[in-house]
Amino acid sequence: MFPEYDVIVVGAGHSGCEAAVAAANLGSKVMLATMNMNTIAQMSCNPAMGGVAKGQIVREIDALGGYSGIVTDHTMVQFRMLNRSKGPAMWSPRAQSDRMLFAAKWRELLEQHPNIDFWQEMVTGIVVKDGRATGVHTSLGLEIPAKAVILTNGTFLNGIIHIGEKQFGGGRAGERASKGITEQLVELGFEAGRMKTGTPPRLDGRSIDWSQLEEQPGDEDPGKFSYTDTPTLKKQRPCHIAYTSQEVHDTLKEGFDRSPMFNGRIQGLGPRYCPSIEDKIDRFADRDRHQLFVEPEGWNTVEIYVNGFSSSLPEDVQYKALRKIRGFENAKMFRPGYAIEYDFFQPTQLKLTLETKLVDRLYFAGQINGTTGYEEAGCQGLIAGINAHLSIREEAPFVLRRSDGYIGVLIDDLVNKGTKEPYRMFTSRAEYRILLRQDNADLRLTPLAQELGIQGAEERMQRVLAKQEAGEAISKFARKLSVEPGEVNRYLDSLGSQPLSQKVKLHSLLLRPHVDIAGLRTVLPALDEFLGNYEPEFIETAETDMKYEGYIERERERADKMNRLENVRLFDNLDYEQLTSLSKEAREKLSQIRPETVGQASRISGVSPADISVLLVHMGR
Repeated sequence: MFPEYDVIVVGAGHSGCEAAVAAANLGSKVMLATMNMNTIAQMSCNPAMGGVAKGQIVREIDALGGYSGIVTDHTMVQFRMLNRSKGPAMWSPRAQSDRMLFAAKWRELLEQHPNIDFWQEMVTGIVVKDGRATGVHTSLGLEIPAKAVILTNGTFLNGIIHIGEKQFGGGRAGERASKGITEQLVELGFEAGRMKTGTPPRLDGRSIDWSQLEEQPGDEDPGKFSYTDTPTLKKQRPCHIAYTSQEVHDTLKEGFDRSPMFNGRIQGLGPRYCPSIEDKIDRFADRDRHQLFVEPEGWNTVEIYVNGFSSSLPEDVQYKALRKIRGFENAKMFRPGYAIEYDFFQPTQLKLTLETKLVDRLYFAGQINGTTGYEEAGCQGLIAGINAHLSIREEAPFVLRRSDGYIGVLIDDLVNKGTKEPYRMFTSRAEYRILLRQDNADLRLTPLAQELGIQGAEERMQRVLAKQEAGEAISKFARKLSVEPGEVNRYLDSLGSQPLSQKVKLHSLLLRPHVDIAGLRTVLPALDEFLGNYEPEFIETAETDMKYEGYIERERERADKMNRLENVRLFDNLDYEQLTSLSKEAREKLSQIRPETVGQASRISGVSPADISVLLVHMGR
């Protein structure tokens, strides 16, 4: 009935969709298996993509040929660049999406791909022969053969939904949980755990008094995620901000004795950085209010998402508390919030390719690895899909280093440190964040996509080359153009910046805080005329590179120094227990994780610089 596929992807969430596209765009024949074809790329939680560090990840996915940025650009209702008041390393794009259009666009792109087939049914197990994944078993008793399998099960593995004292099986509201896979993997020797996440109630926008809320509009000049020719947003829907109060908190506390989180029914650990409203009240008892982001679910729906009000309290308590929020006095609820508990597998059981160490050509990506967020899931799917394809063809694996991208940071953190709570990406996790900006993801990663042979990378490289040439030309012009005091002193004075006493090169002027190209263009006609030939995005990247070139160079030197350790490979059969000069903790951690390089070993918690010196001596360095 079925041919042998190159890759079977189990699960069609954000991770599964990117995994399928990545393998298919390299030439693999892919089957995407899902329990429900109508929920492909569903935005199970908030209808938004990007945010702090997450926006950088979406741009990196796009630079490597993934589709998340393209789909977001086609379906967003609002765009904002966050952290503009901070340095460019912190700038993070975020888009509010139309939930239904987002899923529909993803499905359209997947169905248009000639290398992707679909099968709607529950996958109940993996076919494993001689230590290698060779297909999947389904609930109908079918066996579908493949050369590699990628599991992207999200919150569906033995998922349990909690609302107050009620609990029932499910992977998402209205959808059943997935059974069988966890039990088989545990039998094979994998370590499983439980995690928890949650979602807030959805409200009827017609019942909200919007005049009582703070409006949060999108950017006047909205940007995009994709480096390709996607549409620019012409009109936007506003978001709004509301606040809880002490009265709201007191009402919520009335249900604490029926909360599954406080009475021990939920065993899994929830996300530290996106806690439920009851968790926030409990942990931050001194605060008398919390901010809520009131977000539209799309262009043509009245459904509203209350970001910041995730809850597993009884539905009557949620409803009563919501109506005490200013502007929500007459609110109607479409559905209550709930918590969901699900199985995950400690990611220290993976290689940096996301292939499991116990079973060859079996890959884990997304929430099965203990992460949270569409963006974190999508980038793991992309890397798993690329590496599944390369493994089948016995080609060298594709691994991003920490200095290559946030994707490299995320996977390196997971594999080397594991996680005890849902892992979320932040800019603070990246030690090279001046190198890893959202505006230069194409310059960093599209050449790697071209080397891999990812479909579409050749065309993308034309734009990358144009951007590189523009950066060099703008930098050369800035170092050559002399600026007279009379031309710019009034502008400098308006900024509170020291006036010029003699003429200087434009480049040195740009190094001053608060001085920017946009302002200088208003007083320097020669500059304005020259820059008229270039795209705003090219100009912005060139300006950032000039302004921060000293910092960028120092960071690159640090990265190069660290990356030299990545070139020192460790023996596959190295017996760490015999290296008695290592600390006891280092021997335990190294034996468990089995790093591939000295660089990877240096990032394992419990492995000290002294332990690294021992390894280098042992390796003859």
